[in-house]
Parts: sequence; C-alpha cells; structure tokens
Amino acid sequence: MRIAVLDDYQGVALEMADWSPVLARAEVDVFRDHVTDPAALVERLAPYDVVVLMRERTPFPAEVVNGLPELRLLVSTGRRNTVLDVEAARARGIPVCTTDSPVDAPGELTWALVLGLARHLVTEHGNVNGGGWQTTVGTDLAGATLGLVGLGRIGSHAARVGAAFGMRVLAWSPSLTEERAAAAGAHAVPLDTLLAESDVLSVHVPLNDGTRGLIGARELALMKPTALLVNTSRGPVVDEAALLDALHGGRLGGAGLDVYDEEPLPVDHPLRTAPNTLLTPHIGYVTDRTYRVFFEGVVEDIVAWLDGAPIRQV
Repeated sequence: MRIAVLDDYQGVALEMADWSPVLARAEVDVFRDHVTDPAALVERLAPYDVVVLMRERTPFPAEVVNGLPELRLLVSTGRRNTVLDVEAARARGIPVCTTDSPVDAPGELTWALVLGLARHLVTEHGNVNGGGWQTTVGTDLAGATLGLVGLGRIGSHAARVGAAFGMRVLAWSPSLTEERAAAAGAHAVPLDTLLAESDVLSVHVPLNDGTRGLIGARELALMKPTALLVNTSRGPVVDEAALLDALHGGRLGGAGLDVYDEEPLPVDHPLRTAPNTLLTPHIGYVTDRTYRVFFEGVVEDIVAWLDGAPIRQV
C-alpha cells in the first residue's frame, strides 16, 4: 500500500499527527513541491493507492482521477474541495473522504490583513528597519463600517470581531435574511449598498458559478476611494484585472489578499508590485491547530478505509 501526501509546503505533515497506525500498514511519501500539470501529476502519482490533498492546492480533475489505475482512496483536508472531481471518483468507486475544518484561523488572518492595511504596518516596519520613523497616518476602525460579502461560519466570526472593534457591521449574501444577519450581529443590506457604505469590505463567500467575478469593475467603482478590500476566501471572487486597475488608479484605499486566481502566485504577477497592497501566500488555514485537525483527520480517514468502513465521505 502506497500513500502520497501532496503540497506539504512546510514539510510538517508527518509531525502534525500520529501516523503510526498508517505507517504500520502502508508506505507514505510526502511531496513538498507543487505540480499542477495533469500529465506530470499522473506520472508522479501512478504507483499510489491513496492520495492526500491539502485543501484545493492541487486541482484534481477527471483527467487525473481516470489516469491513475491504482488509485483506491482520495482524502482531502477541510470540508470541501471544489477542484476535485468527486463525480469522476464516484464513477470509479473511489471513496472521497474529508476532515473537519476550524474557522478561527482564516477569520483571524482576515483581521491581520485589515489591521495591517489600516495602520500601514508594512510601510512602518520598513521605516523602523531602515533607520527611519513614522510616515503614514492610520485609519480608525471604531465607528467605521465593516461590509461582509458572505455570512457563513467565517463571515460570522468576522462580524463578531468587527463589533468588538466598535464597527457598524453590514452583510450580504444571495440568501441572507435579516434574522440570520442579526444573529451574527450584522444588518442585511443589498450588495450595492454594502459596497457603497463599507470602509472595510471583507469577502467570505465560496467560489462557484454565482460568485466568480462577483466583485468586478462596476462593484469596485461603487466603493469609497478610501475603502479597504480584504479577500481570504477565493481569488476569482474578485476580478483581478479590475482590482489592479482600481489600485493603480487610486480608486481604492488598499487590498489585503491571501488568495489569488493562480496559486502559487507567479513571480512576475502584477499584484506583487501593485500599490497599497498587503499580500500573504494563502495562509488563512496554515496554523498549528488547523494542521493538527487536518492531519489527525487524514489518519482517521485512511485507517477507517483500511478497516473497510470509510468515514466522512463526500
């Protein structure tokens, strides 16, 4: 039995859980690099019975699923994986199992980005490191308006923190009711109202056909030129070209991004040099606690499948 663990960027997968119940029955190989080309991925994974995916880092379309004749189990960390073709796996009788997914870590990174932008932390850190002193004027959160695009588990977390900062909290999602918004301490408003009134706009909707490009040129034009936009959800929810145009044109106060259309972000990508940005490499869920939940769940999934009783199947 051979198991492949993909995209372990930090090289910690085997340290985050007790793998001994698996290692007693199988060989585990961990890959720290990132391969997205389907042909190269099929070549790499051809000998493996089990493949462990780290969230949505590596797309796993039908072409890859069907190109792996030895594949017998797929495990994906987190509760959903939109770049894994579950139907292709199901058609071949391959179980797809998932793990639990804490919401605190991505919610906390949202506020790291908000605060970093609002208080110009990167600039001021550079000032001090370079022997200089303060050059910027920060933005107050108390009394400002927080707009949440999406009010699920992570969006609700962001709403509670915003209220703790003394912010007025507005929210929108396609099916949001005032009752559900009130339960999270927010007010439900139309999307255009949310965009026009927000001093900080934070994106927390999943990526699907209805949300792809949801925040485009028209939507960005409705926002205040001083507003801050934060996206810790999925890159394509915000139109990258429109965002770059707004940043370079001075029509947006700043953008804090943890997610991108293409990941890892290409070295020559224009976002890397865009003004008024704070960029992180999709680390919303990259914390000790979250990784332990992920990999402990992976071990449980594999052992349960080896025992003939798969758990947490999609």
